[in-house]
Amino acid sequence: MTDPGPPRVFVYGTLLPGERNAHVAARGFTARPATLRGFTLHHLHPEGYPALSPGPADAAVRGAVLTYEPPVWEAALPGLDDLEGLHETPPLYTRQLASLQVDGGEELTAWVYVYARADRLNAPGASMVPSGDWRDVPDRDQPGADGR
Repeated sequence: MTDPGPPRVFVYGTLLPGERNAHVAARGFTARPATLRGFTLHHLHPEGYPALSPGPADAAVRGAVLTYEPPVWEAALPGLDDLEGLHETPPLYTRQLASLQVDGGEELTAWVYVYARADRLNAPGASMVPSGDWRDVPDRDQPGADGR
């Protein structure tokens, strides 16, 4: 793998510890609560998963930053990319670096998956999550037809 970047990923939905796809994140990481600013969180229905999109500077999304040891990160990253549809045509999400704040104030750079199909966010069944916290979505444990 060439330059995998920092061995960290900000998760905000089904990959959060305790959520239905947490197993995809593998093992061997530490999870810390964190906030990503400048992004908006959406719930997609009937897909049953969240979508993160650029938003106003004062928008905030709550989640967790998962920090891995480098060899574990290299093993976990392909599974994360697959779940997020990074290599689909067109891609479902893109992976980009973003600055975030860990609870307690520390600033970190981590990978984040940003929803790549912006037109879907304006279609029926896409609703903004006002709190910016996926755990506030009542039917979040219901996967969509694609099993994500």
